[in-house]
Amino acid sequence: MAEEDRLIDAFGELIYAVAIADGIVQEEEVTALKTILMGHPWAREIQWSFDYERSKGHSLQESYAKALETFKEHGPAPEYQYLLEILERVSKASHGIHPNEAGVIRNFQRELREKFLRDLEDHELYSNDSGFGNS
Repeated sequence: MAEEDRLIDAFGELIYAVAIADGIVQEEEVTALKTILMGHPWAREIQWSFDYERSKGHSLQESYAKALETFKEHGPAPEYQYLLEILERVSKASHGIHPNEAGVIRNFQRELREKFLRDLEDHELYSNDSGFGNS
Protein backbone atom coordinates (compact mmCIF):
# COMPACT_ATOMS: atom_id res chain seq x y z
CA MET A 1 0.00 0.00 0.00
CA ALA A 2 1.37 3.41 -0.94
CA GLU A 3 2.39 5.69 1.92
CA GLU A 4 -0.28 8.30 1.16
CA ASP A 5 -2.98 5.61 0.94
CA ARG A 6 -1.95 4.25 4.34
CA LEU A 7 -2.02 7.78 5.80
CA ILE A 8 -5.53 8.32 4.45
CA ASP A 9 -6.66 5.00 5.96
CA ALA A 10 -5.19 6.10 9.28
CA PHE A 11 -7.37 9.23 9.20
CA GLY A 12 -10.49 7.05 9.01
CA GLU A 13 -9.18 4.69 11.69
CA LEU A 14 -8.49 7.48 14.16
CA ILE A 15 -11.78 9.25 13.46
CA TYR A 16 -13.53 5.94 14.14
CA ALA A 17 -11.54 5.44 17.37
CA VAL A 18 -12.62 8.85 18.63
CA ALA A 19 -16.26 8.32 17.58
CA ILE A 20 -16.46 4.93 19.33
CA ALA A 21 -14.69 6.17 22.48
CA ASP A 22 -17.99 6.85 24.25
CA GLY A 23 -19.20 3.34 23.50
CA ILE A 24 -21.16 3.84 20.28
CA VAL A 25 -20.83 5.69 16.98
CA GLN A 26 -23.82 8.04 16.87
CA GLU A 27 -25.55 8.85 13.61
CA GLU A 28 -24.91 12.55 14.28
CA GLU A 29 -21.19 11.78 14.17
CA VAL A 30 -21.51 9.91 10.88
CA THR A 31 -23.50 12.77 9.36
CA ALA A 32 -21.03 15.34 10.67
CA LEU A 33 -18.11 13.43 9.16
CA LYS A 34 -19.77 13.33 5.74
CA THR A 35 -20.46 17.07 5.93
CA ILE A 36 -16.94 17.93 7.11
CA LEU A 37 -15.31 15.87 4.37
CA MET A 38 -17.39 17.34 1.52
CA GLY A 39 -15.09 18.63 -1.16
CA HIS A 40 -11.88 17.34 0.43
CA PRO A 41 -9.66 15.44 -2.03
CA TRP A 42 -9.38 12.49 0.37
CA ALA A 43 -13.07 12.48 1.36
CA ARG A 44 -14.09 9.21 -0.29
CA GLU A 45 -11.07 7.28 1.01
CA ILE A 46 -11.32 8.64 4.57
CA GLN A 47 -15.04 7.84 4.66
CA TRP A 48 -14.37 4.34 3.32
CA SER A 49 -11.77 3.70 6.02
CA PHE A 50 -14.10 4.98 8.76
CA ASP A 51 -16.97 2.85 7.43
CA TYR A 52 -14.70 -0.21 7.21
CA GLU A 53 -13.62 0.10 10.85
CA ARG A 54 -17.25 0.54 11.88
CA SER A 55 -18.56 -2.38 9.81
CA LYS A 56 -15.92 -4.70 11.26
CA GLY A 57 -16.69 -3.56 14.80
CA HIS A 58 -13.04 -2.93 15.53
CA SER A 59 -12.21 -1.88 19.04
CA LEU A 60 -11.13 1.62 19.92
CA GLN A 61 -7.72 0.22 20.92
CA GLU A 62 -7.20 -1.67 17.67
CA SER A 63 -8.15 1.23 15.40
CA TYR A 64 -6.22 3.74 17.52
CA ALA A 65 -3.06 1.61 17.57
CA LYS A 66 -3.08 1.08 13.78
CA ALA A 67 -3.60 4.77 13.12
CA LEU A 68 -1.01 5.95 15.63
CA GLU A 69 1.63 3.60 14.23
CA THR A 70 1.02 4.95 10.73
CA PHE A 71 1.25 8.58 11.87
CA LYS A 72 4.46 7.85 13.78
CA GLU A 73 6.01 6.14 10.75
CA HIS A 74 4.88 8.90 8.40
CA GLY A 75 6.31 11.69 10.52
CA PRO A 76 5.10 15.28 10.80
CA ALA A 77 2.63 16.41 8.14
CA PRO A 78 0.54 19.54 7.57
CA GLU A 79 -2.58 17.36 7.17
CA TYR A 80 -2.60 16.61 10.91
CA GLN A 81 -4.10 20.01 11.69
CA TYR A 82 -7.06 19.19 9.44
CA LEU A 83 -7.37 15.80 11.14
CA LEU A 84 -7.56 17.44 14.57
CA GLU A 85 -10.31 19.74 13.30
CA ILE A 86 -12.25 16.71 12.01
CA LEU A 87 -11.84 14.91 15.34
CA GLU A 88 -13.13 17.90 17.29
CA ARG A 89 -16.10 18.53 15.02
CA VAL A 90 -17.14 14.88 14.88
CA SER A 91 -16.85 14.65 18.68
CA LYS A 92 -19.03 17.72 19.17
CA ALA A 93 -21.73 16.43 16.79
CA SER A 94 -23.56 14.34 19.39
CA HIS A 95 -24.24 16.18 22.65
CA GLY A 96 -20.78 17.76 22.83
CA ILE A 97 -17.40 16.16 23.35
CA HIS A 98 -17.60 13.15 25.66
CA PRO A 99 -14.68 12.90 28.15
CA ASN A 100 -13.57 9.61 26.58
CA GLU A 101 -13.44 11.21 23.13
CA ALA A 102 -11.45 14.14 24.50
CA GLY A 103 -9.10 11.67 26.15
CA VAL A 104 -8.42 9.84 22.89
CA ILE A 105 -7.69 13.14 21.12
CA ARG A 106 -5.38 14.30 23.94
CA ASN A 107 -3.55 10.97 24.02
CA PHE A 108 -3.08 11.04 20.26
CA GLN A 109 -1.63 14.55 20.34
CA ARG A 110 0.64 13.70 23.29
CA GLU A 111 1.92 10.40 21.90
CA LEU A 112 2.61 11.85 18.46
CA ARG A 113 4.32 14.94 19.88
CA GLU A 114 6.50 12.80 22.17
CA LYS A 115 7.50 10.57 19.25
CA PHE A 116 8.47 13.50 17.05
CA LEU A 117 10.40 15.20 19.87
CA ARG A 118 12.29 11.95 20.58
CA ASP A 119 13.14 11.70 16.90
CA LEU A 120 14.55 15.22 16.99
CA GLU A 121 16.57 14.47 20.11
CA ASP A 122 17.89 11.21 18.67
CA HIS A 123 19.30 12.88 15.57
CA GLU A 124 21.85 15.64 15.65
CA LEU A 125 20.58 18.62 13.77
CA TYR A 126 24.11 19.75 13.00
CA SER A 127 27.20 17.64 12.63
CA ASN A 128 30.17 18.57 14.77
CA ASP A 129 32.22 19.07 11.60
CA SER A 130 29.93 21.84 10.36
CA GLY A 131 31.16 24.38 12.86
CA PHE A 132 27.64 24.96 14.17
CA GLY A 133 27.03 24.46 17.84
CA ASN A 134 30.70 24.77 18.70
CA SER A 135 31.45 27.45 21.25
